Amino acid sequence: MAYTITSQCISCKLCSSVCPTGAIKVAEDGQHWIDQALCTNCVDSVHTVPQCKAGCPTCDGCVKVPSDYWEGWFANYNRVIAKLTKKQDYWERWFNCYSQKFSEQIQKHQGEILGV
Repeated sequence: MAYTITSQCISCKLCSSVCPTGAIKVAEDGQHWIDQALCTNCVDSVHTVPQCKAGCPTCDGCVKVPSDYWEGWFANYNRVIAKLTKKQDYWERWFNCYSQKFSEQIQKHQGEILGV
């Protein structure tokens, strides 16, 4: 996707052990590479940064590949929309649950007041 293994890599295999999708592969010559089809940049996961970058002891072994402006803009836009959609669903479920419980409590108290 947007990350690549550079020549700064010391082949410690730490990045491949922390990659949640298993996108980091080791070639026969020992060089590491990122399978672009499997790499998700750790987007839509519990991680806030790509784990290959976070786990790299050299800090330069796994770097972001430069991309054009609009590709980055749309990636950020889609990520924000996905988060907002999830939050909206969360609050909608919370409101429905709360309003149902509130309605049940009102009916219960009305029954107690009316002696039903």
